Amino acid sequence: MELEGTAYYSPSRFQIREKPSISGRSPDTKLDPEAGVHGNPTNKSWRMVLTLAYQSLGVVYGDLATSPLYVYKNTFAEDIQHSETNEEIFGVLSFIFWTLTLIPLLKYVFIVLRADDNGEGGTFALYSLLCRHARVGLLPSGQLADEELLGYKKRDYGGEVVGRSGIVGVVRRELEGRQVLQRILLVLALIGTCMVIGDGILTPAISVFSAVSGVELSMSKEQHKYVELPIACIILICLFGLQHYGTHRVGFLFAPIVVTWLLCISLIGLYNIFYWNPHVYQALSPYYMYKFLRKTQRSGWMSLGGILLCITGSEAMFADLGHFSQLSIQIAFSFVVYPSLILAYMGQAAYLSKHHILESEYHIGFYVSVPEKIRWPVLAIAILAAVVGSQAIITGTFSIIKQCSALGCFPKVKIVHTSSKVHGQIYIPEINWTLMILCLAVTIGFRDTKRMGNASGLAVITVMLVTTCLMSLVIVLCWHKSIFLAIGFILFFGTIEALYFSASLIKFLEGAWVPVVLSLFFMAIMCIWHFGTIKKYEFDVQNKVSINWLLQLGPNLGIVRVKGIGLIHSDLVSGIPAIFSHFVTNLPAFHQVLVFLCVKSVPVPFVRPEERFLVGRVGPKEYRMYRCIVRYGYRDFHKDDIEFEKDLICSIAEFIRNDAATTPNGNTPELEKEEKMSVVRSGIRFQEEDENVNDKPGSSGSGEIQSPVNGPKKKKKKVRFVVPESTKIDATTREEMRELMEAREAGMAFILGNSYVKSKSGSGLFRRFIIDFAYDFLRRNSRGPSYAMSIPHASTLEVGMVYNV
Repeated sequence: MELEGTAYYSPSRFQIREKPSISGRSPDTKLDPEAGVHGNPTNKSWRMVLTLAYQSLGVVYGDLATSPLYVYKNTFAEDIQHSETNEEIFGVLSFIFWTLTLIPLLKYVFIVLRADDNGEGGTFALYSLLCRHARVGLLPSGQLADEELLGYKKRDYGGEVVGRSGIVGVVRRELEGRQVLQRILLVLALIGTCMVIGDGILTPAISVFSAVSGVELSMSKEQHKYVELPIACIILICLFGLQHYGTHRVGFLFAPIVVTWLLCISLIGLYNIFYWNPHVYQALSPYYMYKFLRKTQRSGWMSLGGILLCITGSEAMFADLGHFSQLSIQIAFSFVVYPSLILAYMGQAAYLSKHHILESEYHIGFYVSVPEKIRWPVLAIAILAAVVGSQAIITGTFSIIKQCSALGCFPKVKIVHTSSKVHGQIYIPEINWTLMILCLAVTIGFRDTKRMGNASGLAVITVMLVTTCLMSLVIVLCWHKSIFLAIGFILFFGTIEALYFSASLIKFLEGAWVPVVLSLFFMAIMCIWHFGTIKKYEFDVQNKVSINWLLQLGPNLGIVRVKGIGLIHSDLVSGIPAIFSHFVTNLPAFHQVLVFLCVKSVPVPFVRPEERFLVGRVGPKEYRMYRCIVRYGYRDFHKDDIEFEKDLICSIAEFIRNDAATTPNGNTPELEKEEKMSVVRSGIRFQEEDENVNDKPGSSGSGEIQSPVNGPKKKKKKVRFVVPESTKIDATTREEMRELMEAREAGMAFILGNSYVKSKSGSGLFRRFIIDFAYDFLRRNSRGPSYAMSIPHASTLEVGMVYNV
C-alpha cells in the first residue's frame, strides 16, 4: 500500500498535510449513478451471461411472448375463413413460422444486434452511429473535441479505423455534401421513433384487452361485453398510475412471470399437438404458404396484417440491448422464446385443424385451445404476462423520449430517476399521463382486438422498415462491408417487410390510421422543436460578442465586480453570448468570477466522467472568466443536485492548476486563449465545512460586504480544495485559486436566458405560425436546464431577450 500526501488549500491558509490514502483511489469515493454503465457485459462469465439471459426474459420478451393471444384471432377476423381442408390454418402457421425465423431470429438476433452503439441499441443508436462515421448529424453545437471521446472512436466491424476511400468514401461524401440527404436521414429516424411511441400506446391496449378476453368463454356475449372493457380499463389505469414508483420494486417478478407464461403455452402447445394432430409439423413447409396464397389470393394477402402481429416486440431485443448483452439476448430468444412460440402456434393450429364448427363465434381465439380445467389459471397468468409486456414498452417509450430530448428533437421534460441502483429506470410524468389517456381512448374507442391489431401491426412494421434502411447504411459506413451486401440486406428483408407493410396499410380505415395520426402528431412536435432550436442557435452564433469587445472593457469589464460566482448558461460553445452584453449594458455590476456554462449532448450513449468537462479561459487571466462545456451522452444520467456544482468548481480549479503548468509565463495571446479548451480530469477534490459566521475570528475585518445578521447565528460554508502534494503552485495560480474559493464561499448565482423567439418581419404565414405559435407554445411548456431544477429561486436570475429568427 502506498501513501500519498494531500494538500488542503483554503482561503485562510495554504498548508501541506499528510493524509493516508490508497494510491489510485479517492478517499471519499462513493457510489455514482454514472458508474458501471459504460460497457456491454459480453466478456462476463457464462454464469453472468445466463443470469442476464434469464433477466432479459422479463424485460425484453413480454410483448413478443403474449402475441399468441391475438394472432390467429386477428388473422381470421374477416379476410379468410377456416375451412375443413385446413389449407388456411396450415398456411397461416407456415407464414408464422417463417416470419419468426427470418425477422426476429435471422435479422435481429444474428445481424442487427451486432450494430450496437457502444452497447446501446435502438433507432437513435443506429442514427448516432451513422452521425459519427459520417458527419450527417444536425446537432448545431458539435465540436472537433467531441471526436476525441472514447465512445466516439470510428471503428468498423473488424476493429480497423474506417477510411474514406473506395465505395465507403463515395457514400460518405454524398451524405456529408447533401443537406437534403441528411434531413431525410433524420426524418427517417424520427419516423421510427414516433412509431415506437405509438406502439407504446397500442401495445398495452391490445395485450391487456386480449388477455382479459378469456372471460368470453365463461359467460354469454351479452354479459362479457360489459365486463371485458371495464376490467381492461381498470388494469390499464393501475398500470400507468403505478409508473412513478418505478419497476425496481417488482422487477424481480417479471422474469418468473414471463418464464411461467412461456412454459405454460409450450406445454399446452405440446398437449394439443400430440392429442389433436401430431402431423401438424408438415405445415412448416413453405409449400403451404404457396397453397394458402393460391387459394385465398387477395383476402390471403390482406390477412398478412394479422400474421404480422406474431413479431410484435421483436424491436425490443435491439432497443433494450443496453441493459443486457448481445449473447444473453441471443441465448434467451434462440433457446427459450423462439421454441416456446413455435410450439404455441403449432398447438393452436393442431387444435383448430380438428375443430371447424364451434358454437361460439370466438372459436379462433387463444383460450379455446386451452383445456377447460386450466383455463382460469392460464387467464390469470396471461393477464400478468400482458402487464409485464406493457410495462416493458412503456419504459422503452420513456427511454426513447429522453434520447430525443437529449439530441434536441423533443422539448425538455421532467425526468425522474426511480432507482439509484438500476440505470435506465426513469419516469416522465407528462408522457406517462398522455400515454394513459391515449391508451384508454384506443381501448374504449375500438373495443376489439381486430382494429387494435391493425393499428399495432402498422406501427411495428414501420419501425422494422426504418431499422432495415438504417442498417444498410451501417453495413457500408460502419462495418466497411461491400455495398452489394448492403443492397442484398435491404432487398431481402425490405421485400418481406414491404409485403407486410402493404397488407397493414390497406387496413387504414379499419384502425391502421391510429399510428399514422399519432406519429404525425409526435413528428410535428419533434420537427417544430428541432427547427426552432436550430434557428435559435443560429441567432446566438450570429449575435455573439467578439473577444475584442471584451478586451476593450478591461479587467473590471467597465463595471463593479462583486463577490461570488456568476454562472451564465448558454448554448454557445465559443464566443460570448449576447445575453452577457445585454446584461452588463443594463446593470452596473457582475460577479468576480464568471463562468459561461454550456450543457450539451453528443451522439454517443455515454460520456465517461473523466471526459465530461471541457474547460477554457475567456480573455486574460486577470479577467477571471472561464468557459465550461459539460458533455452528456443521450443515455447519460444528468446530475441535478449539489454534486454538479462541486464537479464544476473542481474542474475549473483543475484547469487553473494545469494551465499554470502548460503556460508558466502566462503570455499566451488572448485571442488564442479563447479557443483553447482542454478536457479536465480532475485530481482536485472539493470539501465544504459549516462555519459559524458570527464566531469567525476577524470576520468583521475581512473586507467582505455582508448582509446584517439579525436573530440567530447563521452558518457559512467554508470551502477547501484537496490537491496532490507533489503539485507545485506558484503565487499567481495560488491567488487565482484563492479567489475562486472565496467566490464559491460567497455563493453562486445562475443567470438563465429567457428567450422570446419571434419570426422576422416579412416572414410567411406558415413560418410565423411555426415560430410565433407552435414553437413558442412548446418553449413555454418545456423545462429549463436539468441542473437548474434544484437551484434556489433566490440564486436565479433570468435575462429576457427577443430572438428574431
